Amino acid sequence: MQFEPIKKDFKRPYIIAGPCSAETEGQVMATARALAEQNIDLFRAGIWKPRTRPGAFEGVGKEGLGWLKRVKEETGLKVTTEVAKAEHVYEALKYGVDVLWLGARTTVNPFSVQEIADAISGMDIPVLIKNPINPDLQLWIGAIERIYKAGVTKIGVIHRGFSFHGETKYRNVPRWQLAIDLKRQFPDLMMICDNSHICGRRDLLQAVAQEAMDLNYDGIMTEVHPRPDEAWSDAAQQITPAVFKELVASLVLRQETTDDAVYLAHIDDLRQQIDELDDELMKLLGRRMQASEQIGEYKKRNNIAILQTTRWNEILDQMMVKASVLGLSENFVNTLLRAIHQESIDHQEKVMNQERV
Repeated sequence: MQFEPIKKDFKRPYIIAGPCSAETEGQVMATARALAEQNIDLFRAGIWKPRTRPGAFEGVGKEGLGWLKRVKEETGLKVTTEVAKAEHVYEALKYGVDVLWLGARTTVNPFSVQEIADAISGMDIPVLIKNPINPDLQLWIGAIERIYKAGVTKIGVIHRGFSFHGETKYRNVPRWQLAIDLKRQFPDLMMICDNSHICGRRDLLQAVAQEAMDLNYDGIMTEVHPRPDEAWSDAAQQITPAVFKELVASLVLRQETTDDAVYLAHIDDLRQQIDELDDELMKLLGRRMQASEQIGEYKKRNNIAILQTTRWNEILDQMMVKASVLGLSENFVNTLLRAIHQESIDHQEKVMNQERV
């Protein structure tokens, strides 16, 4: 797939900002005027808001599109809003919305994505696609493919994090590696970080935006409101235009590479070390699985179950202590050990049932 840039000659970072929801015409215009002074690339505001449960504020609807049209006319800013069905597409285009985006709840449903793809078929309008709620890379790719097959080549993606059941400081855990995997498959695809939905709270916004820049993302999408604490939706993650200006000014942009000979020599040496260590790791993991197969054979002879919960808990506890000493994060070690444990179970299962194969 060949993608075109959403904005010609854009320079990182591409900035999308505006309120979570269009609440009143005054609120929308006040935010837009303040952000126009900051020369942002795209003004965002939710017109239709999909909510988890009925009774919550679900957006002002079509009336708000008139406010976005006024934003364009009075500030010169391009505008974007979320669409979840064909009717939203038709209404948004009628009012001159410049860019459409698909939310996480839409991306997760191929029927909804296809409905939108059919509605924009043959139209020259840029589309941004948020990741699905759950960490399913194929669903995300599928949404991109459906929009692309509708004839749209100006496509970008928005990484807004993923739902997670457990304790986390984020509203939606980033799972950066999944977004990196998408970028690896589609290197020309514009990737935007929605730091507001990843964080869910103001105090983390700058750090997450900077991490996105460190990972060579193309830009950020941040929720900005004149009076964040009074916002009708997602108040805790919105910031004022003044705070947003400081956030953008604080971002350090990294180069993807350099021609500096000294740097290139040193980085090649370190990468060689990494390659050698990775090779050793693969060999060690292979030996570990051989030991697991021997354990499987012994358990089979003695009719012992594969899963030994007490032993597994001991391994986790011991390794977490060692990880702390080595400066490894608990989350990384937990993920790594669970993957190794599952692979070990798979090897033992194959041994235990090989007569049935």
